[in-house]
Amino acid sequence: MHTNNSRSSRKKFLQQIGATSLLAMSSPFYSLAAAEKAEERILRYDRKISAGDTIRVGVIGFGIQGHFDLGTALKVPGVELGGICDLYTGRLVNAKETYGNDLFTTRNYKELLDRKDIDAVIIATTDVWHARITMDALAKGKHVYCEKPMIYKISEGKPVVDAAKKSGKVLQVGSQRVSSIASAKAKELLASGEIGKLNMVNAVYDRQSSIGAWEYTIPKDASAETVDWDRFIEATGRLEYDPKKFFWWRAFKEVGTGVAGDLFIHLLSGTHFITNSKGPESIYSTGQFSYWKDGRNMPDVMAGVMQYPDCDEHPAFQLTLQVNFISGTGGQEVIRFVGSEGTIDVQGNSLTVKHSILPEAPGFGGYDSVFTFSKAMQEEMQKDYDAAWPAEKRRRKTKDDIVFKAPQGYSDHLDHFTNFFDAIRTGKQVTEDALFGFRAAAPALSCNESFFTKKIIQWDPVNLKVK
Repeated sequence: MHTNNSRSSRKKFLQQIGATSLLAMSSPFYSLAAAEKAEERILRYDRKISAGDTIRVGVIGFGIQGHFDLGTALKVPGVELGGICDLYTGRLVNAKETYGNDLFTTRNYKELLDRKDIDAVIIATTDVWHARITMDALAKGKHVYCEKPMIYKISEGKPVVDAAKKSGKVLQVGSQRVSSIASAKAKELLASGEIGKLNMVNAVYDRQSSIGAWEYTIPKDASAETVDWDRFIEATGRLEYDPKKFFWWRAFKEVGTGVAGDLFIHLLSGTHFITNSKGPESIYSTGQFSYWKDGRNMPDVMAGVMQYPDCDEHPAFQLTLQVNFISGTGGQEVIRFVGSEGTIDVQGNSLTVKHSILPEAPGFGGYDSVFTFSKAMQEEMQKDYDAAWPAEKRRRKTKDDIVFKAPQGYSDHLDHFTNFFDAIRTGKQVTEDALFGFRAAAPALSCNESFFTKKIIQWDPVNLKVK
């Protein structure tokens, strides 16, 4: 691809770079050392998708994400729909309107799991149901794609990990960014030392809309009967019927996990994938009810601070997390990796690399104490400094900023599902298995625990337990 004359005059150009198939996620996409100066580069790859054996999927939870997940899954060759389960009658009607009157639908997910013509299930229910349905599905010999967070409580983590291992089935958690070519590139750049030694990660996922704050439209016919309220609360204990708890469930701790389970989990999953981390050792969070005072009991503004230990996978670093549902930015999503020589900003399926490299010489003069000394001392010390540090060692080394972008039409969601179905067909390891899912979910859920108890949570990321 060629730039126009005006960009050429500023010595900027767009360079396409090739990459090996994403089927080998560990292979490097491109070596920076092999390229001249570039401002903007397109991340490209060749994914060869073969249909292979037909895989029939069932969907449990046909709400917003259930619709998106199924639509994406069916784009993978050889994947067919075998049935849909949801508790709200209107969504079962929608399912038949969309996929035909012959489609198997049910309010009872166990009926779907009993079907021998279904190989895998997509679990896109309320958080409180994730672990229970996952374990039931694995016990029935189904492969599982479970939306994040994989668990509602930390105590559910090890049982799910053990069940996945025992079953021999594929379990993938649905934080699709970990399958993004941008995340893979960031992982490569960080490991190569492109920004020096990592010391901090700043992660933000802000929104500014009522839909973004989970105030989803509630249907006019919502009732305890049309949403099968009695079945819905089998996982919670007795709750009085409340349509908000069914349709706005993320906002309520009785059934959801709030901003931590919805958005912190994305930021944690991306950070863990890019750094190869097992997780933090200490976790603290705070929050407030800033704007969306609609009966919710989970905050709409939340921040977390986590300390990651020095270990074989990475140096010690601090992670800050932020979600603001009434952000005057209009909304933003970015994970910034800060090293001793620069930053990598991962934004969706693109990333930006910027550099700032200290000179070899130590600082002297300017905003310094030297000018407060006697003139004789100033002159003597200036002479010593000039003799010890020639001009070239006082200058900062410079590197051009680089922007990497995914090609137009690229979908990390499709890559994530393709990885899932590839694993079912070939036996390869998925990136976001049950262990990865637990290690991402535990710090997120600990943020809620910290918020409500006002305490620092100590977590053991190796042995997977609260200290």
